[in-house]
Formats: sequence, C-alpha cells, structure tokens
Amino acid sequence: MGEVGGSNPLVPTNFLSKRYQTLLSLKQGSNVPVITLPDGSQREFSQAVTVLDVAADIGAGLAKATLAGKVNDVLVDGSFVIENDASLAIVTARDDEGVDVIRHSAAHLLAQAVKQLFPSAQVTIGPVIENGFFYDFAFERSFTPDDLTKIEKRMAELAEQAIEVERFELSRDDAVTFFREKNEEYKAQIIESIPQDEVLSLYRQGDFTDLCRGPHVPHTGSLKAFKLTKLAGAYWRGDSDNEMLQRVYGTAWGDKKALKRYLHRIEEAEKRDHRKISKNLDLFHIQEEAPGMIFWHDAGLSIYRTIEDYIRKQLQENNYVEVRTPQLVDKSLWEKSGHWDKFRDDMFTVNSDHREYAVKPMNCPCHVQIYNQGLKSYRDLPLRMAEFGSCHRNEPSGTLHGLMRLRNFIQDDAHIFCTEDQVQSEVSDFIDLLYKVYADFGFTDIIIKLSTRPEKRVGSDDVWDKSEKALEDALNAKNLDWDLQPGEGAFYGPKIEFSLKDCLDRVWQCGTIQVDFSMPDRLDAQYIAEDGSRQSPVMLHRAILGSLERFIGILIEEYAGKFPVWLAPTQVVLMSITDKNNEYVSSIAKILQKQGIRVKIDLRNEKIGFKIREHTLKRIPYLVVIGDKEVENNELAVRSLSGKNMGNFTPEDFIALLATNIAERNKLES
Repeated sequence: MGEVGGSNPLVPTNFLSKRYQTLLSLKQGSNVPVITLPDGSQREFSQAVTVLDVAADIGAGLAKATLAGKVNDVLVDGSFVIENDASLAIVTARDDEGVDVIRHSAAHLLAQAVKQLFPSAQVTIGPVIENGFFYDFAFERSFTPDDLTKIEKRMAELAEQAIEVERFELSRDDAVTFFREKNEEYKAQIIESIPQDEVLSLYRQGDFTDLCRGPHVPHTGSLKAFKLTKLAGAYWRGDSDNEMLQRVYGTAWGDKKALKRYLHRIEEAEKRDHRKISKNLDLFHIQEEAPGMIFWHDAGLSIYRTIEDYIRKQLQENNYVEVRTPQLVDKSLWEKSGHWDKFRDDMFTVNSDHREYAVKPMNCPCHVQIYNQGLKSYRDLPLRMAEFGSCHRNEPSGTLHGLMRLRNFIQDDAHIFCTEDQVQSEVSDFIDLLYKVYADFGFTDIIIKLSTRPEKRVGSDDVWDKSEKALEDALNAKNLDWDLQPGEGAFYGPKIEFSLKDCLDRVWQCGTIQVDFSMPDRLDAQYIAEDGSRQSPVMLHRAILGSLERFIGILIEEYAGKFPVWLAPTQVVLMSITDKNNEYVSSIAKILQKQGIRVKIDLRNEKIGFKIREHTLKRIPYLVVIGDKEVENNELAVRSLSGKNMGNFTPEDFIALLATNIAERNKLES
C-alpha cells in the first residue's frame, strides 16, 4: 500500500478513487477529446485516449519515459483514460512527482520481493518518505543484512522483467475478502477501518497485489535506480501496545547518477554526524537519566556561549530588551492563552501547594505578563522583547535525536508588540536581521514558506485575512521567492518559515515569524492608541536560530567539526618541541589570552609530529610550533588545520591575523 492519507501513514483515509472522482466529468460524454499541453499546444483525438497514448503521439521517446500524468492538475496513472477535453502534463523521472511515483512503486516492488522470498510474511503499509520509502512486514523472525541483500537482488530481477502494473477496483467488503483469502490479516484490518461504501483501488503486478490509491509506474522496468538502506522496528499502527513489525527502508531515484549522488551524500552525512563528531571533540553527552537533555562539556559550552553572545549583540543593535521568565507557571495561564487545550500532552507538569504547574514549553504567555506591567502607549510601540528561554516539551522518546530533537532546549525567542500599522515594517526588519545572521554563519541559500490558517484555530477570519496579508506584503516588498503552505499556520496565527540548505543540500527549518492578533487579547494586553482608546497590540512571535542546541547540531555537521575561528572552542594550540621552549610557549599563551583568544598549550614530552596529528584530529584551527629558532627570533611557526605551513609570524602579526578572521567570521580552509 502506498501513502495512506496525508502526513500520517498509519491513518488510512483515502484508498478509493477519489483522485479519479474529480475527473469523472471527463468520462460523461462522447466528445472528441482535445488535449491541451503545458506549452499551450493542443492535440485532437478521434476517440478516448490514455495518458500513454498522448505521450506516444508526441514521440516514442516520451512514451518510453512516461511514468504518470497530470490531468487537469490531478496526478493519475499512465493508463488513465481521457474521454473529454482536458489539460495534460506528462510526468517523467525528471519531475518531482515522477520521482515520488518511482518511490511509491519501489515500495510495492519491495513488498513483492519479500513475499516471493518469504511467503509467510504479511504486508502492512509502505509509504513514500523524504528521499525514499519504507514497507512494514509481520514475519516470524528478524530480517538480517543478508536478507536485505537477497531482497534487493530479487527486486532487481523483478524490475528487469518489466512486469505490467495494473489498476483495478473492489468494494470494501470484497477487498477484505480478497486479502483474507491471501492470509493478509493486517491489510484486511486496514480495509475494515475504511467506511463501508468506499470503492477501493488496488494495483496488481504479476503475483503481487496491493491496496493503494496510486498512481504507479506503467511497469516495473521503470524502476532503474533503487537501494535498500536499513532495517528497523515499528509498532503496528504506531501503537507501542501493538505487535512489533519489521520496517525495511529504501531509496529510489530517476536514474543511477542521482542514486549515486544521494548515496554519496548519505555517506558524507554519516561522517558528519554531529553525535560522532561531538564525542571526538568532547562537546556534550546525553545519558539515560535525563533523556532528551544535554550535558554540555567545556568545549561545547564555549560554542554555545559564543553563539549566545553573538545573538545578544545583534538583539542589542536592533533595539530589543532582554528578559527572563519563570520555568514553572500555574496551568491557569496556559488555559487562558489556549496552550493547555492544544499542547497539554506535550507539557511536563508538577503539583505543589494544591496547585498544578506546567514547566513552560514556550515563552510567549510569560512575555505578555511582562508587557502587562504598566499601561503602554502607542508611543511605546514597537516593544521588542527577547529571551534565551529554556523550554521543556515531552517529546516521544523514539523521536529524540542528539541535539536535533530534545525535551529541553533554549530558544533564541523574541516577541514584538506593535500596532497593526507596524506589522509589515517589523516583519521586514526581522527578515533583514535573519539574513545577516545566517550569512555570518555561512548560510546564503534560504528557503521561505508562508503558512496560512489551519482548520483548528482561534480568531476570526477577518483577523486571519489581515495577518496573512501582512506577511505576504512584507515578503513581496523585498522581492523574495516564497512558497505557500495552506493550512500549516500555528493555531493562533499565520507564519513565515525560513529554512537553511546546508553543504549536503539538506534543508533545516530554523527561523520563523508569526503574526498573532489573538493572544494579546486573550491575555488582556492593551495600549492607549493615539485617539485615546484602548487597543490590543499585535504580537509577532519570532526566532532566528530556532533553538541553540539544534542550530549547534546543524553547524557541527555543516562544518564537519571544523569550526571557523570565531566559533572554535580552542582557536590556537601552542606546542613546544623541547622542554627548554616551554617558558616562551607559556608567555605567548598569556599574550594571546589577554587579547581574548581561546588558546591551549601542549608542553608534553612527545614528538612534535604526534602532537600535530592529535590536535588536527581535534579540529583546532591554528597549530603553532615553537622550537629554538622561534624562541631566538621571537616568532611563531604557524600551520593551518588543513596542514598548510603558513610560515613564521611575529606574535603581533599572528594576533592581527586572528583578529581579522574572527571579525570576518571566515570559514576554515577545506
């Protein structure tokens, strides 16, 4: 079964031909169909045609490459029949939709291979995920890496056979009977959870049939570039009270070059895994007694404080005030703000003095409490309030991942209280600040998405209209490219999300700004307007890094632990060649330390080559070797982390070099 209903593959909502129901008008007449192609050209046919027929009419090469089609903007199989006038875009492996169809079909190919090799295995679900797919199986024993190799080999054999993929429909009850007769109890249970009047679509390829809404490739020969990547466990329907299934992950691409590039990125990502690098560099650790919480070591805390100090300076230059709010707040405040109903299950709570408190999962309601201390005038606005706020959220244990997903984290959080007329300019100023910060860390490829009202929300449609327009106008005024994410806004307001693309083309969502007309009113925030009336301010929720911990994790992987000089926990290591050089080494260390340079000395009685190798593995930007010649000439022999011999410097010239690199936040040589 392919993707099963939105973002949650465990909740089937649509297996039937609803995607086809939107096209029923195409099959209710007998007109000569006129097909309009994306370039505006038209082709007229004397009878009904399939997507593949149209592709063949355009050219044999296109027909061979066709994976699916978009008929009147609805994605359909290549075998879909068009009987009336329609627009058509042919989907190939060059299209994003085409790659998704390939991955969807590769999941079915995986299931077919497993059923042939292990007939007693039962199939469950197999959705497309980012960069690939997975399929969950119930089997009496655990799959092994050797099994994975056998399964992948059988998949390749099935692909080579170019087995036709055929779509057909069954009623819900007939589909239940169909799968029960095949001893596929899990699939039957899925179908039984679907309303009885549904007509379901199934896909058959050779001896394998699966429940799926499609679309799929015309034949298995379209699957030319795939690889199984790993094994994992997964609970049936995502419930830990249910039986454990076996999940097989894979990746699939339009061609073998794209697959090779992806596998290289994965290999490089494993080398850059922030958890492995952090262990080598002694930055932090996590232990079972505090799951999802960080024990920062000296070197890691140095990076943390450098980033915090940098952000604090940016806030000061942009007229933010810094505050700090309590960790425990009575649940009544969270009820009033609306967070209790929305996020209660994600909050940690404690009881004391017959009262229930929540450990704060976010800072915004507390910032309103500070705003409310003393009546504000329109002349006091905008008021920009920032906090390095420690937040706790009860994230599921299975989602915790190093610095990237935690239960306790520090947000570079801020809230801007302003008038409605100030919203666009404040959003504009924030975007400028965000781009500057990202550039200082070396990120210039920024992806922007505007998320609009969700189904469950607070506030009137008029308020949402104003909020969404303010964000859209701010983006358009800067001529920025952005994508729309309908329904993905927060429950209290729309938002702009800013994502970074790293050196491996991975996308990390970090920054955000959200317009909120609702919370200030819910929490009684007011100001005296110019006409003397009392008004509720608009509240802009904004963050640039998102959380300091996660951003540091991103930086570790972006730099592969080779931090630019301004961020490096140790910026310089001074190494003596012999004991008689030690006094000079110590004196140089004091000079550098007075200039604010983070420096360590290595006076061990070890060979200099050994010392250099050891500190190179620790990713220290500058390695300074001091022997008799350097002592005699009052010089320093400087090497870069890349191994380049930079020559000899006077202490003053070396300090100037460091100062320039720190000020310009230069990346290290690769």
